[in-house]
Amino acid sequence: MEKVRGILIGRMQPVHNGHMQVIDKILDEVDEIIIGIGSAQLSHELKDPFTAGERVMMISQSLAERGVDPSRYYIIPMQDINFNAIWVSHVKMLTPPFSIVYSGNPLVKQLFSEEGFEVNQPPLYDRLHLSGTEVRRRMLENLNWEELVPKATAELINEINGVERLKNLSNKEVSEL
Repeated sequence: MEKVRGILIGRMQPVHNGHMQVIDKILDEVDEIIIGIGSAQLSHELKDPFTAGERVMMISQSLAERGVDPSRYYIIPMQDINFNAIWVSHVKMLTPPFSIVYSGNPLVKQLFSEEGFEVNQPPLYDRLHLSGTEVRRRMLENLNWEELVPKATAELINEINGVERLKNLSNKEVSEL
């Protein structure tokens, strides 16, 4: 019996509880999930403070913390290429074969649909609070961001002084205005 493999692509800046709930839901529907770390080339920016390697660790440690069998997922950093017409080919080159694409991004949905893929909109959980934007905002404002992310993600961010990094980036970018 052939395995059904789905793909989810996100920036994961940082990995938060919403990502984990979406991954859980997708794993109910497929045998294996490919988790694409989008914009892998970006880091040390206000909107993209964490490196691809840090985001890989956040996801793998958060999945391990949840007891997800590692044989059920692949985590693959994906650099942006600014050629929409060949982006699907780029993703296919980087990943194991897949048949279902999970995305809420209209462009991603359009591009994969045109290539004949089944595209599903993953459920969004408490999108008001569970977003990377909200996690980063709380970090900058000394509010409780840790409640929005898996314990493993919080531990990694603290280990790499991620909040301090974000605050330094925010100071730098303000002074350059």
